[in-house]
Amino acid sequence: MAEAKKHSEESTPPPGVKVRGLMRRSGQAVLATRLAAARAEQELQAADWPYASLVLVAHDHDASPLLLISDLADHSRNLAEDPRLSLLYDGTAGYRDPLAGARAAVLGCAERRDGDARLLARFLARHPGAELYAGFADFHLYRVVIERAHLVAGFGEIFWLPAEDIRLDTSGAALLAEAEADILAHMNTDHADAIALMAQHLLGLPADDWAISGVDPEGADLQREAATARLPFETWVDGPEACRKELVRLTKEARGMAQEGST
Repeated sequence: MAEAKKHSEESTPPPGVKVRGLMRRSGQAVLATRLAAARAEQELQAADWPYASLVLVAHDHDASPLLLISDLADHSRNLAEDPRLSLLYDGTAGYRDPLAGARAAVLGCAERRDGDARLLARFLARHPGAELYAGFADFHLYRVVIERAHLVAGFGEIFWLPAEDIRLDTSGAALLAEAEADILAHMNTDHADAIALMAQHLLGLPADDWAISGVDPEGADLQREAATARLPFETWVDGPEACRKELVRLTKEARGMAQEGST
């Protein structure tokens, strides 16, 4: 299965691309906020305490984090007072020594984006269970404006990175964003077999029940219940036709590998 993983084991990417890849593969993160003064006085008799919580996260095409959180949660009250935050992405699962794995703290400011149907659809495609509460009056969609990030990619690989190294420049790719919902519906309804082939033979994953939860100019996000994966594109994809061509090419590549394995 060594060749089957070539799409996830290519040449070492630069630190910013590593951060973006770690973010896109993650469906959750640890959210750190500054405890709101009123809450701090009520509960702890002291303001400005750091507060960490677990949140579901999705990402826009440029990798900006997306959060759907309730006003009733402490982290929402904190953000209402101070929008600065940090999101910790943990890529250490499966390592005997977790400190040998990659992790990244992404710093930024949260902005309410209620009414942005495209961003909400992207979040719900990544987290279908959130449809149960997405329409509740106390839940709001936030988009995080990235300021910088701290990456630890293993022993001795430690970097502070500016936002421009992390965010993907999606100039010229608006047509892809507009067509994303139709692309997902078409692939997941009509080409589940192709998704299974790509998952199994290009990424070395179990073939069953994978769906595409998002596409962006760099690749496709795959999801299977709580498991997530990332299928990188070989070429820049800026619209639906370019995306179709790349997915067809990847499917043919996966099918060829399947045929080679059966001989």
